[in-house]
Amino acid sequence: MTPPRPTRAVAPPPGCPAHAGAPAVERLYGPEFAADPIASYTRLRAHGSAAPVEIAPGVRAWLVTRYEIALEVLRSPERFSKDPRRWRALADGTVPADSPVVPMMMYRPNALCTDGGEHSRLRGAITDSLGRVDPGALRGYVEHSADILIDRFGPRGRADLLGEYGAVLPLLVFNQLFGCPPDTGDKLVEGMSGIFNADSDSEKANAVLTEGVAELVALKRRHPGPDVTSWLMAHPARLTDEEMMHQLVVLMGAGTEPQQNLICNGLRLLVSDDRFAGDLAGGSMPVEDAIDEVLWTDPPIANYAIHYPLQDLELDGTLLREGEPVLISLAAANTDPGLTGDHRAGNRAHLAWSAGPHTCPAKSPARLIATIALEKLLDRLPDIELEIPVERLEWRQGPFHRALAALPVRFPPISPADRPARHDAGNTNPVLSSSIPPAPTSPARQPESAHTGQQLRWSALAWWWHGR
Repeated sequence: MTPPRPTRAVAPPPGCPAHAGAPAVERLYGPEFAADPIASYTRLRAHGSAAPVEIAPGVRAWLVTRYEIALEVLRSPERFSKDPRRWRALADGTVPADSPVVPMMMYRPNALCTDGGEHSRLRGAITDSLGRVDPGALRGYVEHSADILIDRFGPRGRADLLGEYGAVLPLLVFNQLFGCPPDTGDKLVEGMSGIFNADSDSEKANAVLTEGVAELVALKRRHPGPDVTSWLMAHPARLTDEEMMHQLVVLMGAGTEPQQNLICNGLRLLVSDDRFAGDLAGGSMPVEDAIDEVLWTDPPIANYAIHYPLQDLELDGTLLREGEPVLISLAAANTDPGLTGDHRAGNRAHLAWSAGPHTCPAKSPARLIATIALEKLLDRLPDIELEIPVERLEWRQGPFHRALAALPVRFPPISPADRPARHDAGNTNPVLSSSIPPAPTSPARQPESAHTGQQLRWSALAWWWHGR
């Protein structure tokens, strides 16, 4: 699909009088940014294609907001590195190691933080392992998991679709694909959620995450199975235990938090925007269009794709110093006023999956999971509506993601007995494919709703599954 044509605006060079009287550096954190990031992007565009921002107290970076310039950075590995060891402010102590954004920006020996041949080796192991997942089996597992979750809250006639659906479904799928037992999963969920939130406990969250992935790697070394973790281990790239741990962190980062946000942001759009909500009652389910819209306007990862200039250079009139972090605002670039045309349905030229050598390798399964999750929910709850006005929905704080805090809805109650029959109905442990291991069977405690403000734990998934 050909992208919309950008119209290029040249930013005044540094020191130009046009910059005189510029306001304080824009903050990409706090309640004001979370509530209205578009206003921040609009102000930043006034300073050129790349503008200085603060992503945590005392942590400065550049943010690229123009589509054309974002592509230039993403597709120029000869000018920009992905290796965070080049981050000068972290290396010299200007940014303390316990800064809340460091766990999301620190060096890890994974495909996200490497360049050249090493990146190709690690990325190849990931893409080959993900390629062994049977899409048909994945579709069946997502449908089955979605039905189980809807059966839980359907009879009540109301739910928090974040805590009871959008956040749970990706964890069920991830648990299945990666062969992760619930107790280890508790640590993975707690750790990954903490570092995305970039709050004061992010250093502790990083330690918990490290412990969880170490447990999973040790388990799969002893007991390999038909799962992505075991396939990574068996890959000809011959990943070490440390490399295994860090590839899993990347895959978890892509498979849990962003997937949750894609599902929930899509649901929000479908039930609140007249362009989509008006079609639901008539039996039309414009899910693919809604996903395209979300990926353009509210991508689950809003600001990331961090790069570091290999030397001092000029980017569209802005001087960038070697080793300064350059973030790509995927959200701002996608909504660049310089893009001609506003018809986004079916247009996949957005940057929500990044671009260039580091394009997300899991975009196809991620889109499939989100599509099935939305279609299944709307099929079973066609008269669903928000319980509060859309403008009163709250967004979680943090510079990197675009994530709702809750998604309360109401609908006419339904009975589990009303759901369409499937060939595996009544079987809570379906064998879907040799590519995917059986569903989890370990007992666990009752899950905690997002309304409580507590983190949903992975061991709660078994409770959901067995109907306790």
